[in-house]
Amino acid sequence: MSGATETRLAELGVTLPPAAAPAANYVPFAQSGTLLFTAGQLPLAGGKLIATGLLGRDLDVALGRDAAKACAINILAQAKAALGDLDRIARIVKITVFVASTPDFTEQHLVANGASDFLAAALGDKGTHARSAVGTASLPLNAPVEIEAIIEIA
Repeated sequence: MSGATETRLAELGVTLPPAAAPAANYVPFAQSGTLLFTAGQLPLAGGKLIATGLLGRDLDVALGRDAAKACAINILAQAKAALGDLDRIARIVKITVFVASTPDFTEQHLVANGASDFLAAALGDKGTHARSAVGTASLPLNAPVEIEAIIEIA
């Protein structure tokens, strides 16, 4: 039986994918006390990036928002793998959003809204969080967005 969070995801039309395995020498999540830290999650769907390239050159803000939402979905997939039950999430404490972008692109915060809006819709008050949105020259596999999270566990 699925919990309240998975029911809400279904209402939003979201099915969590299997949690992505690490691509190098790291773990996909680590727990310390009541905090769960996720490794950076890329905008993967079906094992493939949903978009590639730089914001401000190859992608517009709308596509960047979609990529950020995909990263947030993958964060929840990692949380489910770690916790077994998404209802154990007390709150998303913070996300850090890395946006691969051109030097003159200044709308990283708008791209990050794709993840923030999704987490708030999926988790309600537990999904509201502190956030950093950072522009970077490039990301692994030419991904446009990568997001890591700190999650408090109930």
